[in-house]
Amino acid sequence: MQDSDRKAGFVSIIGRPNVGKSTLMNYIIGQKIAITSNKPQTTRNRIRTVYTEDRGQIVFTDTPGIHKAKNKLGDYMVSVARKSIVDVDACMWIVEPTTYIGSGEQAIAEELSKADGIVRILVINKTDTLKNKAQILEVIEAYKNVCKFDEIIPVSAKTGEGVPELIDNLFNYMPEGAPYFEEDVITDQPLRQIVAELIREKALWCLKDEIPHGVAVVIDTFEEDEKLTRITATIVCEKNSHKAIIIGKNGTMLKKIGSLARPDIEDMLECKVYLELWVKVRKDWRESDLLMKNYGYDKRDID
Repeated sequence: MQDSDRKAGFVSIIGRPNVGKSTLMNYIIGQKIAITSNKPQTTRNRIRTVYTEDRGQIVFTDTPGIHKAKNKLGDYMVSVARKSIVDVDACMWIVEPTTYIGSGEQAIAEELSKADGIVRILVINKTDTLKNKAQILEVIEAYKNVCKFDEIIPVSAKTGEGVPELIDNLFNYMPEGAPYFEEDVITDQPLRQIVAELIREKALWCLKDEIPHGVAVVIDTFEEDEKLTRITATIVCEKNSHKAIIIGKNGTMLKKIGSLARPDIEDMLECKVYLELWVKVRKDWRESDLLMKNYGYDKRDID
């Protein structure tokens, strides 16, 4: 197929926290780029991934869940998500398969309705959790008048059910054009940032509920050679009591986080990894513009 016959476009992925946005994007790409956990507000930055096939290329933008912000980091995350609705060809709103439409969903519907010139696709995720598939019809009925949708598509990001149909529909709405990225590119994220996020994911999995929201990860050194990559990273937290929990008795928790992160990093880098983790306290860093910028959350990136 010639470039003149191919399609290329941008699609943003929005939704409330913990509805499966990152899981869906990872499934489509076929590789882990965005981290996942059962805790809300896992994704903090705008993450672009690139899906390329014979029909053309779709550039997906995964965004933080839209929520009520409680600090400057929360404000940053919500701004990232809202900014991602504009300047795209299509927007996928991911929801869970429930007929209850709360104030959070209503707020997203209002934002989406105000966006001009984009295709609006409602994606009902987690269909694998339903006992009766007929329940999907009830969810569709509940949502169909909340916003003017071009398509409503049920999927399971866990099993892949409905995902091929979703991709087909997206390509139907993409404009004709040459790819924006080379065919072997799957993300525009710097390698260090992906590694930092993989480490933060394991911290999310291991730590108590109140701690992960105050954790950031910074890559201090990243030294590659043919057989081994040496990585030193710092897990930043807000309280001395949190530091003690992250380290654990005799360093057991920190070792656990590192042992869980290392295989994922090795799979991505396709080489052996020596990973060394440290923990530092930076009180109330989520309220500091300077520290947020240092840890990769720069407001200028969303302007």
